[in-house]
Amino acid sequence: MKMTDNAKERANNIKHIRMERKKAVFMQLGAKLRAYLFSGILVTAPVAITFYMAYKFIFWVDRLVNQMLPPQYQFDNVFPYAIPGLGLLVLIVFLIIVGMFTAGFLGGFLVRLGEWIVNKVPLISSVYSLLKQVFETIFSNKTQAFSKVVMLEYPRKGIWILGFVSAELKGEVRGHFQEEMLNIFIPTTPNPTSGFLIFVPKKDTIELKMTVEEGIKFVISGGLVEPENMPRKK
Repeated sequence: MKMTDNAKERANNIKHIRMERKKAVFMQLGAKLRAYLFSGILVTAPVAITFYMAYKFIFWVDRLVNQMLPPQYQFDNVFPYAIPGLGLLVLIVFLIIVGMFTAGFLGGFLVRLGEWIVNKVPLISSVYSLLKQVFETIFSNKTQAFSKVVMLEYPRKGIWILGFVSAELKGEVRGHFQEEMLNIFIPTTPNPTSGFLIFVPKKDTIELKMTVEEGIKFVISGGLVEPENMPRKK
C-alpha cells in the first residue's frame, strides 16, 4: 500500500513537471510572439502613418484646387477618372508662375502695393508680418537657420540641455559682452517649435556632431531617439 502511494506521488510529480515545462514553453512562445508583434509595429507604423498623411495631404490639395477651378475645367469634367496628385501638380505650377511674375518689375510693384495696403489694416497687418517672417525664415536662402547643435549647462551647473545655435551674437547686445557669445535657441519637448532664446559664451558650450535634423528628432522623442555619434564630455 505504501509503495502504491509512493508510485502515485512520483507520477503526480512527473505530471506536474511536464505541465510546468509545457507552461514554460507556451510562455516563451507568447513572449516571442509579443516581441515579434512590437517589432512589426515599430517597422510598419512609421511608414504607414507617413504614407497615410501624404495620401490625405495630396487628396486635400486635389480637392481644394479642384473647387477653385471653374466648373468646366474641374478635374471631374475633364478627365474620365481621378488622377491622384494632379491638384498638387497644378498648385506647384501655379506657385512657380506667381514666383516668376513677382520677380519682374510689374509683379514686384503689385506685391509692394498689396503689402502697403495690408500694413494699413489693424490686426491683419500684425498677422501678416508674423506669417511673412516665419515663411521667410523657413524658405529664404538669405536667412541663417540653425547651424549646429550644442550642449550647455542650464539652468544650473551639473544639468545639461540641448540647444540650437542660430548665429554668433552681434549688434547692440554683443557690445555688452567682452567674450564671444552665441545665440542659442532652447527648444521644448515634444514641440521643438516653442522655446526661448539665451545668450551663452561660446566656451561654455559643447558642440555636437549630430545634425540639426537629428537634434530635432532627439527633442521630439524625449530622448528616445538618440544619434549614435553623440560625443561624450571628457
